[in-house]
Amino acid sequence: MQLDLNLLTALDALLEEGSVTGAADRLHVTAPAMSRSLGRIRKATGDQILVRTGRTMVPTTRASAMRAQVHALVQQAHQLLSAQQELDLAALERVFTVRWHDALTTACGTALITAVHRQAPRIQLRLPAEPGTDTPELRRGEVDLASSSSPPTLPDIRHRLVGRDRLVVAVRPGNPLTEGPMSLEHYAAAEHLTVSRRGNLRDPIDDALTTRGLERRVVAAGPTTAFALQLALGTDLVVTLPDAVTRTAREQLGLVTLPLPLQLPDVPLYLLWHQRYDDDRAHTWLRETAAETVQALFVPPTASPHPLTDWTGQ
Repeated sequence: MQLDLNLLTALDALLEEGSVTGAADRLHVTAPAMSRSLGRIRKATGDQILVRTGRTMVPTTRASAMRAQVHALVQQAHQLLSAQQELDLAALERVFTVRWHDALTTACGTALITAVHRQAPRIQLRLPAEPGTDTPELRRGEVDLASSSSPPTLPDIRHRLVGRDRLVVAVRPGNPLTEGPMSLEHYAAAEHLTVSRRGNLRDPIDDALTTRGLERRVVAAGPTTAFALQLALGTDLVVTLPDAVTRTAREQLGLVTLPLPLQLPDVPLYLLWHQRYDDDRAHTWLRETAAETVQALFVPPTASPHPLTDWTGQ
């Protein structure tokens, strides 16, 4: 059976106005057009809906019984299809999945959960660990918001630059590199640890050293930033990582932070989402809240020299 949902709007107007003329005026159509709609409604329902009594029309028993339900359905349809839905954060019930790099989750996870819960207490957040390989989770709708150090290549994935981070060196107190000014040669001669969920023993730092005729010895690759910092604390291994997103973790562990004696571009930080959420007000609110939370990392303890926001996308 094929249903014309426009008939629901006509039926709602007919029941509210109690006349063909009144319903026609309400919906800005002609009386003959409304009369034809009434005929189709009668055929679809098998009921007269409105019957004439003298000079007026009155609803049938069935029409009276369905009046409230029809009106509610029409209102729900209008809200569902409206481009300007009101966002009631206090009443919003939804589960968002935010998949960030482990260092970013450690640095901002608490602040994000606190900010979301304060404004929208019925929202639930999932902060899963990053997968071992890249997957199209954003495209499938399994992940609402992700982080990345590079912009996406897929045209349906939106991105927002929320900060730029510089690389620093973290070592334990007493590490030989802390005994004096660290030259590039001293840095390259130390034993290093990389952070890679895929176990990569080489990263752009090695390429930069190669162009200068140097090579470092990478002893191990750690799966997470937390693991790498703990290993650096208990050994003389050197770990090089972004400053802002690991600052709190380094300070809590009491690690020594040294400047990287190598000129490298700052590391960009992007938030990613699928284009299906461009006009989703709840998702837009989540993106704004997440961006504000992350950008706070780049302000204390000193003002960041880098612009923190840059909209890109399509």
